[in-house]
Amino acid sequence: MSSGPTRRRVLQWSAGSMAAAALQRTPLAGASSTPKAVSTALAPQAFTPLPLGEVRPAGWLQRQLRIQADGMTGHLYEFWPDVGPNSGWLGGAGESWERGPYYLDGLLPMAVLLDDARLKTLATRFVDWTLTHQRADGQIGPESNDDWWPRMVMVKVLQQHFEATEDARVLPLLTRYFHYQLAAMPAKPLHDWGKFRWQDEAYVVQWLHGRTGDPKLLEMVALLKQQGFDWVGSFADFPFKQKVDKKAILEGVGGANNAHGYQSHGVNNGMGLKTAAVEARMGDAAASRAGFYRQIGALDEYHGLPNGMFSCDEHLAGRNPSQGSELCTVVETMFSLEIALAMFGDAAIADRLEKIAYNALPGTITADMWAHQYDQQPNQVQCSLNSKPWATNGPESNLFGLEPNFGCCTANYHQGWPKFVASLWMRSAQDGLAAVAYGPCTVNTTVRGVKVRVDEQTEYPFREGVTMTVAPERPVRFPLHVRVPQWAAGAQVMVNGKPFAGAVKAGSFAVIDREWRGGDRVKLRLPMQPRISRWFNQSVAVERGPLVFGYSPGEHWVKLRDRGMTAHWQVFPDRGWNYALAVNEQSAAEIAVTEGEIGAVPFALESKTVTLHAPATLLDRWRAEDGVAAPPPVMPGKGVALLQTIDLLPYGSARLRVTAFPSLKG
Repeated sequence: MSSGPTRRRVLQWSAGSMAAAALQRTPLAGASSTPKAVSTALAPQAFTPLPLGEVRPAGWLQRQLRIQADGMTGHLYEFWPDVGPNSGWLGGAGESWERGPYYLDGLLPMAVLLDDARLKTLATRFVDWTLTHQRADGQIGPESNDDWWPRMVMVKVLQQHFEATEDARVLPLLTRYFHYQLAAMPAKPLHDWGKFRWQDEAYVVQWLHGRTGDPKLLEMVALLKQQGFDWVGSFADFPFKQKVDKKAILEGVGGANNAHGYQSHGVNNGMGLKTAAVEARMGDAAASRAGFYRQIGALDEYHGLPNGMFSCDEHLAGRNPSQGSELCTVVETMFSLEIALAMFGDAAIADRLEKIAYNALPGTITADMWAHQYDQQPNQVQCSLNSKPWATNGPESNLFGLEPNFGCCTANYHQGWPKFVASLWMRSAQDGLAAVAYGPCTVNTTVRGVKVRVDEQTEYPFREGVTMTVAPERPVRFPLHVRVPQWAAGAQVMVNGKPFAGAVKAGSFAVIDREWRGGDRVKLRLPMQPRISRWFNQSVAVERGPLVFGYSPGEHWVKLRDRGMTAHWQVFPDRGWNYALAVNEQSAAEIAVTEGEIGAVPFALESKTVTLHAPATLLDRWRAEDGVAAPPPVMPGKGVALLQTIDLLPYGSARLRVTAFPSLKG
């Protein structure tokens, strides 16, 4: 059988009737209703994600998810055939590779977190088809495609479905499928995308082993690792220290382990960041942690961008802030960081997760979430049909629309917000709770046999205050871990109005171990002072809390073509963008801050949730070519006008922006 459609036009690599059975569903009542792990063969994690649905959005974050559900996510099935009624993942003759599972990987958690009946019904149609069409040998999915890769995504969907519903069909089906795959893989080994993304499936296999204790599942993890690409080892001598050469990629087509193709592919690297966490459960956790930081450190050093991402358009592309990052890479990197955070428990991982979630994720999707880009740029001064500056992508790459450049992101980006919300809180290894990332939400779970509700009230990341009200059914003692970000010097933790007597250190977790009673309140103050970070050509970016700020030259939207219920758009600036800032690390405190209301659409350009005011001057010698900003000049010299004060807006609110500026102060 064919292993799948062509994945990218530049690579040309071959990637290899609904049943009426009723769902066996049990209302989710907390962790006590979820089967406890029965296996001790895997190394413990610092934190354990709570079952899907135990953390739900509130406040502005609930509005953000509602915007997504009312936008493309909630309606894609109606007008995009690749995930429509004829999908192979519904038994139809349509697309039968990755797009159905990709879509479900975000649609399902979105439906659960919003308790949206319409979206839950839609997600259940897809899930039911897989659950009721397992073949006699254990294989799942459309018969027209036997590639391992799309099934790696589908098992992640089934894992989430079980966490939310305890559907009794899931664990036996996954067990039969993994047994089938274990027997089949020696003759049909991993290849292409599955070879480089094995760690995603291994994560689910480990999860299943923790619930069933089936020793065959550990054999399955070992076989996946044996046949898969060695991500952690490959970074011991990182080969991609500059923008990947397009010619080398084209010449590498067809290689079984193409070092200039799959290994330098951005999404593969984003997914690969969870490998160390998966391997840590199988062996030396300290060595795996070191391997994780070696991976992310190399990506930062050679390809890091101010928005928390690394460049990849489509392949690793260097540190120039006019290079892009693919949207699939954004959401897959977030998921990898969520898994790494659970395994290693490091506050720094959560800092990075928030930076991506609150900047790169909203910054590449329209505020109403009806259109998205394939590639976003930190210095994005025009979105139009251009062949520059992409490493390997096509001229539509930074347009906003349905499927600019390629449709993988159209199917895959939906997971970003819901998985992030689900990961805001986790269970600690000491059977306590951990607030690992911040945003308005509610938690309903069970701790040490007692039902506990936590209401987190905050306008974070736009404001520095967080209030958590803890309400157990009866008094219960447990440790509450609250993260203190690295940037939050001078952070304060108050418990019932009194300063917390324990350690409160930036870049770590404060642990409040006490007996909790109804109405107990924890208040955090996380000081958000403007600060400067350095980037390509010694350019400066301005940050405050987890937010990155940029200058918006205004936006003039021009429709290129209609696409079903949405359209493809070009975006042009209304005014000049080429400013140099008169700031450096020592003068960051002089940048003024204005806080505004968080509107109905939090990441709209007009929302003005937070505005920074910085001294700047126009720099005539810094120009654009074919709509692409030149690299920031190293020595900007004098500007063309006297210093003026310009407004800097949150990165995620501006679809055109300059984020990495030349500095007049060196």
